[in-house]
Amino acid sequence: MLAAVVCLGYLYKKLGRILGNSFTDTVGNVLKAMKNAESQGRYEIMLSLQNMLKGLGAAAVPCHRDIYKAARSCLTDRSMAVRCAAAKCLLELQNEAVFMWSTDLDSVVTLCFKSFEGSNYDVHLAVSKLLGTVLARALTSKQTTVPTKHNSRRISLEEVMELLGTGFLRGSHGFLRASGDMLKGTSSVSRDVRVGVTQAYVVFASMLGGQWLERNFSAFLSHVLDLVSQSHPKAIQNQMDAIGCRCCVSFILRATVGGLLGEKAQIAAAKEICQAIWKLKKVVDASVSDSNLETRISTTDVTASQHVLVCALQELGSLIHGLGTTAAPLLQDSSSGVLDTVISVILHPSVPVRLMAAWCLRCIAIALPSYVSLLLNRCIERLNALKSSPEAVTGFSFAIAALLGAVKHCPLGIPHGKGKVIMTVAEDLLCSASQNSRLSVQRTQAGWLLIAALMTLGPAVVQYHLPRILLLWKCVFPSSPKDLETEKTRGDSFTWQVTLEGRAGALCAIRSFVSHCAGLLTDEVLQRLLPPLPSAVDLLTQLSSISKSYGNSLKTSSTVYRHKLYELLAVLPPKMCEGSFHAVLKELVVDLTIPDSQFDASTFLLPPLCHEDDLLLLGPLLQETDHRFIEEQLLLGNNIAGGSLEYDPYSIYEKLTKRDSVPKPLPPTLSVISAATALFGVIFCHIAETQRLQVLEQLLNSIKQTKGSRQQIVQLNVVSAFSTSLKHLANCKGSLGPEEVRRSALTLVLGALESNNPLLRCAAAECWARLAQVVSDSAFTAGLAQVSFDKLKSARDVVSRTGHSLALGCLYRYLGGIGSTQHLNACVGILYTLSQDSTSPDVQAWALHSLSLIVDLAGPLYHVHVEPTLSLVLMLLLTVPPTYTEVHQSLGRCLNALITTLGPELQGSSATVSALRTSCLLGCAVMQDNPDCLVQAQAIACLQQLHMFAPRHVNLSSLVSCLCEILLDNSVLVNLCSSYLLLRRAAVACLRQLVQREAAEVSEYAVALVKESREDFTPDINIREIGLEGALLGLLDKELDQRLCRDIKETLSHMLTSMAVEKLSFWLKLCKDVLSASADFNTVASIDTTQEEETAKVDDASILTSESDERFHPFSNPRWSTRVFAAECVCKIINQCENAGSAHFDITLAQERKQRDSRDDFLVLHLADLIRMAFMAATDHSDQLRLSGLQTLQIVVRKFAAVPEPEFPGHLILEQYQANVGAALRPAFAPETPPDVTAKACQVCSAWIASGVVSDLNDLRRVHQLLVSSLVKVQAGKEAQSQQYNESTSTMEILAVLKAWAEVYIVAIEKQKNQSDSHNHSLKTANSAEEGYRDVTSSASSLLDLVQADLGTLSKLWLAALQDFALLILPSEYASQLPAEGGAFYTAETIENARPHYYNSWALILYATSLWLTSTGFIVADPDEGVTNLSRPVTPTTMCQDSSTRPSVKSPEDVNTDRFHLILGISVEFLCSPRSDAAMENIIACLHALQALFDVPWPRSKIGGDQELAVELLNVLHRLILTRESPDIQLAALEVVRLILFAAQEHVKEKRRSAEVDDGAAEKETLPEFGEGKDTGGLVPGKSLVFATLELCVCILVRQLPQLNPKLTCSPAVQSGKHLLLSEDGSRLVSAALLILSDVPAICSPEGSVSVLPTILYLIIGVLKETAVKEQDGQLPLPVAASLQALKGLLSSPMARAEKSRTAWTDLLRSALVTVLDCWDQADDLLRELDEVSLLTAITVFIMSTSPEVTTIECLQKRCIEKFKVTLESKDPVVQYKCYQLLHSIFQHPNKAVSYPYIHYLASSIVGKLQETEKSKPENAAEFQVVQEGIKVVTALTAAAEEEHRAHLVTCLLPILISFLLDENALGSATNTAKNLHEFALQNLMQIGPQYSSVFKKLMASSPTMKARLESAVKGNQESIKVKTAKLAKNPGKCSSIQLKTNFL
Repeated sequence: MLAAVVCLGYLYKKLGRILGNSFTDTVGNVLKAMKNAESQGRYEIMLSLQNMLKGLGAAAVPCHRDIYKAARSCLTDRSMAVRCAAAKCLLELQNEAVFMWSTDLDSVVTLCFKSFEGSNYDVHLAVSKLLGTVLARALTSKQTTVPTKHNSRRISLEEVMELLGTGFLRGSHGFLRASGDMLKGTSSVSRDVRVGVTQAYVVFASMLGGQWLERNFSAFLSHVLDLVSQSHPKAIQNQMDAIGCRCCVSFILRATVGGLLGEKAQIAAAKEICQAIWKLKKVVDASVSDSNLETRISTTDVTASQHVLVCALQELGSLIHGLGTTAAPLLQDSSSGVLDTVISVILHPSVPVRLMAAWCLRCIAIALPSYVSLLLNRCIERLNALKSSPEAVTGFSFAIAALLGAVKHCPLGIPHGKGKVIMTVAEDLLCSASQNSRLSVQRTQAGWLLIAALMTLGPAVVQYHLPRILLLWKCVFPSSPKDLETEKTRGDSFTWQVTLEGRAGALCAIRSFVSHCAGLLTDEVLQRLLPPLPSAVDLLTQLSSISKSYGNSLKTSSTVYRHKLYELLAVLPPKMCEGSFHAVLKELVVDLTIPDSQFDASTFLLPPLCHEDDLLLLGPLLQETDHRFIEEQLLLGNNIAGGSLEYDPYSIYEKLTKRDSVPKPLPPTLSVISAATALFGVIFCHIAETQRLQVLEQLLNSIKQTKGSRQQIVQLNVVSAFSTSLKHLANCKGSLGPEEVRRSALTLVLGALESNNPLLRCAAAECWARLAQVVSDSAFTAGLAQVSFDKLKSARDVVSRTGHSLALGCLYRYLGGIGSTQHLNACVGILYTLSQDSTSPDVQAWALHSLSLIVDLAGPLYHVHVEPTLSLVLMLLLTVPPTYTEVHQSLGRCLNALITTLGPELQGSSATVSALRTSCLLGCAVMQDNPDCLVQAQAIACLQQLHMFAPRHVNLSSLVSCLCEILLDNSVLVNLCSSYLLLRRAAVACLRQLVQREAAEVSEYAVALVKESREDFTPDINIREIGLEGALLGLLDKELDQRLCRDIKETLSHMLTSMAVEKLSFWLKLCKDVLSASADFNTVASIDTTQEEETAKVDDASILTSESDERFHPFSNPRWSTRVFAAECVCKIINQCENAGSAHFDITLAQERKQRDSRDDFLVLHLADLIRMAFMAATDHSDQLRLSGLQTLQIVVRKFAAVPEPEFPGHLILEQYQANVGAALRPAFAPETPPDVTAKACQVCSAWIASGVVSDLNDLRRVHQLLVSSLVKVQAGKEAQSQQYNESTSTMEILAVLKAWAEVYIVAIEKQKNQSDSHNHSLKTANSAEEGYRDVTSSASSLLDLVQADLGTLSKLWLAALQDFALLILPSEYASQLPAEGGAFYTAETIENARPHYYNSWALILYATSLWLTSTGFIVADPDEGVTNLSRPVTPTTMCQDSSTRPSVKSPEDVNTDRFHLILGISVEFLCSPRSDAAMENIIACLHALQALFDVPWPRSKIGGDQELAVELLNVLHRLILTRESPDIQLAALEVVRLILFAAQEHVKEKRRSAEVDDGAAEKETLPEFGEGKDTGGLVPGKSLVFATLELCVCILVRQLPQLNPKLTCSPAVQSGKHLLLSEDGSRLVSAALLILSDVPAICSPEGSVSVLPTILYLIIGVLKETAVKEQDGQLPLPVAASLQALKGLLSSPMARAEKSRTAWTDLLRSALVTVLDCWDQADDLLRELDEVSLLTAITVFIMSTSPEVTTIECLQKRCIEKFKVTLESKDPVVQYKCYQLLHSIFQHPNKAVSYPYIHYLASSIVGKLQETEKSKPENAAEFQVVQEGIKVVTALTAAAEEEHRAHLVTCLLPILISFLLDENALGSATNTAKNLHEFALQNLMQIGPQYSSVFKKLMASSPTMKARLESAVKGNQESIKVKTAKLAKNPGKCSSIQLKTNFL
């Protein structure tokens, strides 16, 4: 039957009217069947009717009444599932059934109220949705469809509200039938009804939407607040009811005002709420001041308003808290007077109102940090002024405490001095408490509250007040037991109340101290905290007798005292209070076993002790839902409605828990129990094992002795306490104790496992697992399992079966999983059986949950059971009725665990695997169809797991459409799409995973889903336009749940990362829509009008979007947090584009590619949008958004600074936006701007100025002026600082300004340097256009001029900042040496807060200072050295010297030395061990600073003369190179090494020179040796500069070329002889290292040089050998060039010729030459493409640069000549050409002994080769060059030869040259090469002829043909010269540029 009903429903749903008129019969039959159906049947019939109605629409009118009647009866069915189904059916019915919201409205409403009675969460949701929707329809319908006369009037808003209000206030007792007890005023509304109605209010407002709420807000507000006013005294008969009602009203306001209204509407709402508060305040004032006879009435008036005020204040606080800094205009608006209103209510007679007003101030302070100090001052001032009013004392102390609690949420803090003021006020209150008995209690409480709140400011503030606090603490308790006795005899009820209040306050203050200032808990402080503790515990033991003597009046005070003492003892180190444990434990046992309260405290005690997985068993109330805020009161049982601030004012300064918007401490009687359980857990771990046994026995007895409900309460308390102690024992790895203790523990837990309270069973199962963990003995664990097995086999009752089945699942939870197959099989067997017990869904649910835990814990062991379990799960999914949702949820968890166990195996293709996979997918599909949201959430989680392990097998399109429907389907509810939070969370978590892998597909499927436009999916937003991404952004804006928002952000970030570059316009439009949807018109108007066209364009666009249909503007008024996210997205998009390619930042390229393919899109084309978005964000009201906007602007400036503007050559593309940039920055420098915004703006300013976009000085001045104004502010010094924020914020701002200036200065200097370089270069290459040069220079010098004006001031400030930094980085043991009053820019108190700001900015300041000192050449000492014009405690000139010891004026030399050491010290300290997160730019800036420092002679002389210092610096650089891979860092470090070496060379030269001058007369032999190695040649590692340099260079070379390491060379990896080509950076590093190496001998003595020479030669030749490989383009590789250069430098070293070292050098150099020759021979064996030219060049360098004796040994000479000979035969023209060049230089060697052998052996072959060219003429330019060079060589030889050989050479040469000549006819048709050859030959002949005329004539005479050729050529030449000169006269050409040649010789 059920199947038939379901099928009918689906048939009608899909086919609808196609089925004709049959439906009336169908409906009739179905309704008949319902009369005797089970609850299951009724459930299915209702859902089926819902589907029929959906399919038939308006056609079903004839049956509406019948269905309505049937559904009415089901709506109050005893089965909750049937109620839900009926509500869904009626919801569908009201779409067409007009009577439901017209004639029958009242009865529908009454029916809903009845349905709420005794319902659960799902019924609340379904029925409240029905109720809210029907009422919204009633209000909005036009009522035209109703033909009946009598009901044609429209129902008004008042009436609708009245209907809802009736339910809230009177419940389901109806409107008219007020029963007798109602009139007597005894019955109160059931909570279920109230909570249901509350949700209906929210649904009602949501259905009508935000705009409706905006228009009707005042009516709505006054109605909602009226619900808790005294006009309905029955609703709030007692405090519990009042708290419950307040909670509901707050929820209504939060969900509507917070969820539906945009920011502007929220500000308007806040004003309304303020007016409401103000009106009530006036009533109270009137009644309080009216002290006539009717005072009785006035008190009722006062209490009447209190609940309304509490709700209004709470909502006002939450509103402003949510608005953040966007609420600034609201507070500045004097007409609304928010602050005055709230502060005036602080004096209200009722405590809850005062507390809530204080809380509201705290919210304002967190939202607007600039108000914290102001509000504190105001409250302190009022407190001092109204000391004699008890309300003022408590009210303002609450307010101050709340504000202090807010400080930790405000990063900018409060001035340090405030702590002192508050401490004084607190002491004053405590001291004056005894003066006036009327105020004693209030003053005592206020004093301690302030001290406790002060602790939250942390150790930095508290350490200054600690001695006074400890003194007060000591005085508050009697010093000996005797004093306590006298107190007892003397006191009366009132003094005891004051005493207990004071002591509880003191305990609270110390607890606050321990938790917030753990850093100050030294042994000494602990010793001082200790003495009062024993007497505090003594008082605890006496409390019961004191209470007895004075009756009930002390009950609350003594409970509070207990609570506070327990809390303190729980956080103190246990060792401290061991002495008191025994006494305390006794009291604890009494508290736990004879509790004051008869409340069942399980719902707040146990959930923290249960495992979060197990809580899922206990239904939605314990999970997070959107309605947790109000549903909690249903959870807590009938006697408590939940917590409220008035129960514990001390919670006002504490940090909130995640979920609450206001602290909700529980009543003292309950909170004392939770404190007692926590403390019991601590103490139990620290007492002796024998004592443990006694305690457990005592607890067990007390459970036995009590009966009934009382027994359950005791059991609950005891189990909670014991569970806590097991947790502690497990954490500290303690043991439980001997067998007896275990047995008692077991009895205790077993009792709880079989308790009737499901929560207690859950907690007991967790206890069971902890017990196994603590004992950790396998036999004991097996015993525990056996207990459960036995019980499960015999027991038949639900309670023990559920408890023990869960115990089995939890048992191994903390033992690292299940290891025994035997245990596993037994568990699985039992749980299979239990899970099929269809008589009890509870047993099934618990057994299946337990099974899911076992699957997880067994891991791979479970594989054998996977198939049977999977089939069991599937079978149950299909057979268990859907009404048993808890069973289905457990099945979902099982399926999830099974999928996890299978893991990646699910990808397999075998038959078994695919069967398993199909089963999993089938299970998911069944769960997706389940109507319960939590089961659907499980289905999504399972599909997510499947997608992770087997992505190909999950149908992505159906999954995505399912997720979109959950998240975006508007038909569910306007503001909360799926009404179930956990389902939305599951959907977003799943999306997040999907888009990590397949973002594009997910996005396409979502859009496709909309295009299908199915009738049951009506998304709230136009996805076609804005895509899934836009829909998610919209959702992000509406969602209030933190975790969900975080997941949505991550999802969007993943989508952006993978798709932003492809869909660039789309993403930018999204971000722009979000940012501009709320751009305030008043800020946009302030844009500079200098670029009207640009703004005109943009404004038109924005006007279009804003005027288009409101509904489809994708984002109406998004919140500030969403806008901040959009701004962050823009930054991410820029980053993505940067990784994607250069076209995004090159407009010409982008335009070209866009023309080629219009689908391409590039970031640079959207620059206007980027600037506009950054501008909108940077000028917003919200400070967070301003920061994001400035960050975006900075990134845009940095990335686009160099992009040229193609339409205006010489200009940059960003130039046109300078007005926007200026306008975006200007507001950030306004005086009221928070310092963090100004600091960020400084960075943008410096980036803009440094970017070089604007070269015109006048244009730059706008932004420059902002920096100048900040500098003026910095100079004003500490006196001028605002007292709004903490002092460290001014440090932040000052350093940001100095850093910005430093950056500008650095850039100005760099530009100037580049120009002077390019200027020098252009002087060499004389063809630079002069204007261009002038233009560039002017821009740089102008930038420098801008800084120059302030440089004097800046340099002092920079030095002061560096000196501060140097002091701050001293290790803590030098703390005593720091100046007591702080530094130049930080105060001593805020030193910790200031540190990070210094760390952030020191590097650039260091570099700038170094550049400044360099530019002055260390020569300038300031004229006003003694007196600086800065009002600072420490001036930069008093470098680290104490004022008393300072000489009156320092010499410039001393000042310079100090500055030198300051810079060097900071650098070395930092570079020694840069933290792993140290920014690259800091390291580079630091190295650049050192380079700049050593660029001038004076610092070089310092470091050159101090060898230890130099060695230390080299070692630091060596370590840096080892730890940092970045080539930039390594190159910069090598440059510093080069300069240090240079300094050492200068030093050695200077010493040698002065020695020669001194000993000029003496004999040369007696000169002492300078340089390292002295006379012995020994180098000491660690002391030797040479050694350190070599170490560093070897490190670089071996890192780049591992083959150089002799140890490695033997390993097979390197021997293969494969050449690794160096990267460009690698080449630069190797070259730099080689050049340093070649300079090393210069700082050695001759002996020293001999000891380092082999190493240096090995390395240089090694590099040559490894890098001399032929390149494709024939270019000389950089390392080769460098090694040849280094070789040349080395060989020409004077040491090679010095007497002492000459012979050794000669030997070593010969060996080196042999090595070079050998590597040539090895290369032949290895068959690799060796570059002969480089090796030949090296040989030539040896020949030319060393003394002849090195290379003239016969064997060596022979081998060298051989190499040349071989190379001459090369076929490669380039090689031949180079070979000729090298020989040319050798032939000209002045020493004949060197050059002759070469000439002798090689001349003939050169001539021979040239003669061959007569026959085969050169055909291309390369061959022509060879011939040319050859002829030059022969010409040179001819000149060098002796007379007798000369004629012979000339005769060889002339015929060759003449053979190249062409006659006139041939010349015309000849190739270019032939022509060039002809001209070259002619020129040479012209020169040679006259030189050797006799030979020439002789030859000509002998050969007439030659003569004829020559003559015709000469003739032709003269003619062509004439033609050329004529041409030149017309067209004077540009002179050719000079080609530079790398010459190593």
